[in-house]
Amino acid sequence: MPEALVPTTPDEQRVHFTEKSWELSFDGSCTRKSSGTGVVPVSPAGELLRCMFYIMFKISNNAVEYEAHIAGLQTALDVSSSVKFGPKRVCRKPETRDSSSFTAMARELKVLNALDAAKTQWYHFTAIVIAGMGFFTDAYDLFSISLVTKLLGRIYYFNPDSKTPGSLPPNVSAAVNGVAFCGTLAGQLFFGWLGDKMGRKKVYGMTLMLMVICCLASGLSFGSTAKGVMATLCFFRFWLGFGIGGDYPLSATIMSEYANKRTRGAFIAAVFAMQGFGNLTGGIVSIIISAAFKARFDAPAYEDDPAGSTVPQADYAWRIVLMFGAIPALLTYYWRMKMPETARYTALVAKNAKQAASDMAQVLNVEIVEEPEQAEELARREQFGLFSRQFAKRHGLHLLGTTVCWFLLDIAFYSQNLFQKDIYTAVNWLPKADTMSALEEMFMIARAQTLVALCGTIPGYWFTVFFIDIIGRFVIQLGGFFFMTVFMLGLAIPYHHWTTPGNQIGFIVMYGFTFFFANFGPNSTTFIVPAEIFPARLRSTCHGISAAAGKAGAIIGSFGFLYAAQSTDPTQTDAGYPPGIGVRNSLFVLAGCNVAGFCFTFLVPESKGKSLEELSGENEDEEAETSAGADYTTAPAAPA
Repeated sequence: MPEALVPTTPDEQRVHFTEKSWELSFDGSCTRKSSGTGVVPVSPAGELLRCMFYIMFKISNNAVEYEAHIAGLQTALDVSSSVKFGPKRVCRKPETRDSSSFTAMARELKVLNALDAAKTQWYHFTAIVIAGMGFFTDAYDLFSISLVTKLLGRIYYFNPDSKTPGSLPPNVSAAVNGVAFCGTLAGQLFFGWLGDKMGRKKVYGMTLMLMVICCLASGLSFGSTAKGVMATLCFFRFWLGFGIGGDYPLSATIMSEYANKRTRGAFIAAVFAMQGFGNLTGGIVSIIISAAFKARFDAPAYEDDPAGSTVPQADYAWRIVLMFGAIPALLTYYWRMKMPETARYTALVAKNAKQAASDMAQVLNVEIVEEPEQAEELARREQFGLFSRQFAKRHGLHLLGTTVCWFLLDIAFYSQNLFQKDIYTAVNWLPKADTMSALEEMFMIARAQTLVALCGTIPGYWFTVFFIDIIGRFVIQLGGFFFMTVFMLGLAIPYHHWTTPGNQIGFIVMYGFTFFFANFGPNSTTFIVPAEIFPARLRSTCHGISAAAGKAGAIIGSFGFLYAAQSTDPTQTDAGYPPGIGVRNSLFVLAGCNVAGFCFTFLVPESKGKSLEELSGENEDEEAETSAGADYTTAPAAPA
């Protein structure tokens, strides 16, 4: 705010403009200060000008808008354009100015405006493919393990005296299925934080190479005993998950910061939708590998020849399936390294608006020239941190909403996805294990998962892509939780009906609809929204925190459902497992998680059609400070 207009005599007043030591008097003259006070007589034009100043200062309390007013007045008064004027501020709380003015300056950066208004063009699709192939690999690696766990049990835990094929002990099965999620959780937190500190691009390459190396190493797991092989496999799958974890916040943040505000949701959803193709490809690769090995090394059913039902060559089948996931990730490494850093990170976090404009000018094929004054002003800004009171006030409930919704969703989603094979067997959609050979069982499980992915998973993802910028994130997430609850209750309440012969197809259809509304619902929106609603300097970190909460839910789902889904009858449980609550009661628990997710969705704001800077919430803080400005700034004297 300007210095108060202080009357010196009844006929004289003055106003100071301190930048470059120039003084502007009310009659329009301009003189350099040397000595004296610069007092000028009041004229009719000066009185009118003073009233105009007073109105302007009431409307605006930031330097950017004020400079625009001064420029216009300079022209009107025919003052030399080489002379610049700035208001002399007298503030009792100057430290609050920096964070509140940050978004106003961000709005003035031409590169951000160009990104928000950019038409959909080739570089958008390139970014989708580059980021999406990472998610393709993520899904393939995370879910392909469920296709080979039955085979691992037959190979490494065969018991010739048992009437049923070998299976992984409960603790080993839990570790093999869940250890990657532990690594993913750690990776989401670590790489999410690192992405805000070092930049998205620098960290992006690290995560991809870690995924490629550990994917290959998982297939090369070695050991002289079954325990040694499983321990090695778990070790490499933990670090594989660590790399996958980094891909979540970085891919989402990069795509959100590259996209325009009109189609941002569809672009981020398209990256996430590659998970569906990764899941589908895992099933297809498993079908091809198991069918090829079965054709080359035919084997009898377990009930006919327990030892001969698992051929030695089957040990190669699961390794090839796991190692295949490294191929698509490796193919996109070069293009990830060629991507420029996102303009929003460069301008708003690294505070190099000139470099951001240069990078995006090449990408958008337009000329973008940033004003040096704006860039310098931006570099001087100070922003609040993650653990500050300002963040808790502005984004605390938002972060609570995104973390809890993702946590609850993943309990339901991953417990279903990882243990599809158990549910299929429970409803007699798969033949009993002892009537098949090891490779035949792998083929049947892969075929079932491929069918569900093709009919339920992939359509849900792409419905989100097509509709998210039309009906919004909030409605899709709310509707997804609602219909997941409905279909899970539809499975659980008449569960005994679905398990009777002739009704299995109906069960699979209902089960497929739960996946459809998970993906055309919270499984997509919980990934998208955290990449939009937080400030650029904390965006990757907050997305990583939200995603890590989701993986905590996945760990609970993968470990907990393993035990919970066991039959209540001790004689019907899998070998080594205590009695559980059964599949039916487990579905009731998962339906309850969906109800809770429905309620917490109301903490998450709608982000459709808004710029990322607007969604940061700093506009509201700035407006609040404007209205409270008189409490801590010196106001101009009222016109006479």
